[in-house]
Amino acid sequence: MSGMELHQDKSERVHMSTGLRKQTSAEIVSEARRSLRTLATQRPFTPQEKHRKLFGESSSRAHDGRPPSAFSLHGRHFEVPDSRPSSGTRLSPLEHKPRLSVSLDVDGSNDEATLPKPPAERGNTRIGSGGSRARLLRASSINPLPPMTSHTKNISLEARIGVDQADDREQPHCAEVTEHKTKSSSETDLHTLIKHSRIPQTDVSSERESKPGARLEYGDTGDDNMDESMFWNTKVLPVLQEFECFAPGDGVSDEIVGRLCNSCNGLHDALAEREMLGRQCKKRSVILRILFRLIDVGSDRLNLTLAKLILAFTVSYCCCLYYKLDVSGNNLLNICKLVFKISRNASNDALFLTDSILDSILSLLQCEDVWSKGEAVLYCVGSLKLLSGNSAISRLLLAKGFIGILLQLSKRLMHGPSTASANVTTPRSEGEGQSVIAGHILVQVTAALRNIADQSESRPSFLSNKAFFTFCLILENYRNDLDICINLARIFSKLSTYTECCHALAEMPRCCSLFLDLLGKHSRKQDLVVRLLFTLGNLTAKSIEARERVYEEEGGIDVLLDLFQAYQETLSPPEKCHEREDVMVKLIRLLANLAIHPTVGTALAANTLCVQLLLELLECRCVKKSEELVINAVATINNLSFYQGESSVVRSQHTRISQLLLKLLLGSSMDAVLEATRVFGNLSQIKDVRHFIMQHKVDQFVVTLLDSKTPDVCFSACGVLINLSADPDNRAVLRVEGTVQKLIDCLRDFGPQDWHLAAVVCQTLWNCSLDGELQHSQKLLEILQLYTDRGALQWSSDEGFRQVQEARWELLFFPVAERLRQRLHIEDTTGIIP
Repeated sequence: MSGMELHQDKSERVHMSTGLRKQTSAEIVSEARRSLRTLATQRPFTPQEKHRKLFGESSSRAHDGRPPSAFSLHGRHFEVPDSRPSSGTRLSPLEHKPRLSVSLDVDGSNDEATLPKPPAERGNTRIGSGGSRARLLRASSINPLPPMTSHTKNISLEARIGVDQADDREQPHCAEVTEHKTKSSSETDLHTLIKHSRIPQTDVSSERESKPGARLEYGDTGDDNMDESMFWNTKVLPVLQEFECFAPGDGVSDEIVGRLCNSCNGLHDALAEREMLGRQCKKRSVILRILFRLIDVGSDRLNLTLAKLILAFTVSYCCCLYYKLDVSGNNLLNICKLVFKISRNASNDALFLTDSILDSILSLLQCEDVWSKGEAVLYCVGSLKLLSGNSAISRLLLAKGFIGILLQLSKRLMHGPSTASANVTTPRSEGEGQSVIAGHILVQVTAALRNIADQSESRPSFLSNKAFFTFCLILENYRNDLDICINLARIFSKLSTYTECCHALAEMPRCCSLFLDLLGKHSRKQDLVVRLLFTLGNLTAKSIEARERVYEEEGGIDVLLDLFQAYQETLSPPEKCHEREDVMVKLIRLLANLAIHPTVGTALAANTLCVQLLLELLECRCVKKSEELVINAVATINNLSFYQGESSVVRSQHTRISQLLLKLLLGSSMDAVLEATRVFGNLSQIKDVRHFIMQHKVDQFVVTLLDSKTPDVCFSACGVLINLSADPDNRAVLRVEGTVQKLIDCLRDFGPQDWHLAAVVCQTLWNCSLDGELQHSQKLLEILQLYTDRGALQWSSDEGFRQVQEARWELLFFPVAERLRQRLHIEDTTGIIP
């Protein structure tokens, strides 16, 4: 039954005699809202990307203008960092008398240390034993560690570490490192080299006296450095010597890789325990140089372990407000690329579950100065995007505050570089480049959040971090970036299916305006349009404010109708236009949900274009091929038919609509039959429509619906019959068709379950008995006597549900049923029809 049946004028009062009490406003609204229904539909399907890339196949970005997903990466691409920035200027030797000269014979034997003579001339400072020592130090510092075999002694490594770091001013540039190689003598004795690489105690002590601030190195015997020297000799050197045994390109077994990974983890833990990660590590350059060489072993497992250790040297200060990243941008970029390369292989996902590399990556994303490391951050977030597609990793990321970290990163990217990190004289082209890389990063951020939104555990985190506010801010700033817009639309479509998220999104004042703007701007981008329409449909299904905002937005309804018209013209043939048809399904559902609001519903019912488009769709589409589309269109007409004022186009088009509905009643889709019956429940208030129904035998079909065991179907059938039974000529026909008996059976079966339906059945029986004796009155009287006795009824044990049942029984059912019972009782005892 339709709520409009209760809003007729006196001449068309069809549901009760004048003796029955008029329903209260609360009852009228309750029944009216029964016929106005929100529509549900499936969320748009998002196929998973076949290949793990920074940008998917459907990306709107040009291939030649975006960072690559595939690249080669080797140890030679990394630079060994210096303890201080390189000026690029070759320094002259210091003009002072060297205290010690260390020289080695070619065959590995050693000469006794001698004190050099002072230079004869100022210009000959490079000549003599002092010069030979300078040459020795430079040669050892610029040569990389050579690959060693299992039978080669590792003494040269220890000697290099002892000498190479004697003065940080002697550190080489990476280009020199990769161009020179030295030979280590396998016959050189470790103790001999250490002996000759040490500074005698007396000299060191005297030098300390002259230079109190001088840094102690290996071999220093000062009390402060004894523990450190012991630590390096026992904890670090053995690990580095083990690494030296593996030359790049050698075939390495899984067992050896596992041992190398364990050694890396042990080195990391040992350095971390001594707080020697970062620039405070004196031998940092030597360690990193060896670690970089291990990358060429080619094991993803080992490389991921190396990345964690190398990042520990690079991001130790990154989260502190007073420090920036203490590593060259090239190294940080290469490490992030290395992690991204590993994450592209889905079989490596398990490696990220068992390693703490995720903590290092997340720490990197929390750096304040993300602009100077833009491309590194891009690959870093890109890795997390790929990994977040794994449900186990996504849950792990959630536990680490992943959503909050990405949202904060998004805000920093939108606010631009801070004055502390940005150069006020930055060229315009460089500023544009920063904007481009920020857009690339936000594509990865929104894609990662899109993946994480699949997890039901993510909703509290999205809500607590006020994610919808940030999402709307991103949309406002990047509304022309299709990749970002589509990712956000997918997030909205996923989260808006949940009530709490839907209400939170509806509270954003600008969300509906942004969605409508995007629909108008990108109307041909189907994957964006369908998700925005789905989200708006969810909002308008649950929020009165959302219905008002969509309607009140200037040109909002026009945008929707323009979309309707554009996509309807491209619907044929349907087999090739499934995506377009899905857009139509979501769009029509949105219109149906909007029509629930009285103001919006009245306006749409009076909108000629809106009604015309719906009717044209019903004329050109068949239920068999486009069932959901047709049913949504009929449901929308049903909601619009509730508003039958003088301006209603639905009322003026009642004949055309009735003919279309008749076609649906004769089809095989029960859902379509139900929707068509509901529309007839509203339109049958019009006398011409009631005549159409009787003329085309629709009444017989409606009566058979009472045999259905579904309350909704019976309710819709009663909505039509209650109006048909208002005409005296129709009542006799309905009694002949067995309507009364079916109504009594319906009351008996559904009464205690649905008191609203029971009330409508009683109203229909009342109308059928207006002009004569009611068939099966004794049977009906017995049922009414039982149902009107509150004490004889069995109520639910659930207190809340029982309160609802009792309220409906008291407000909806009892008044109508008691009047009908009294009438039947009088007729039964006196034989007089009251």
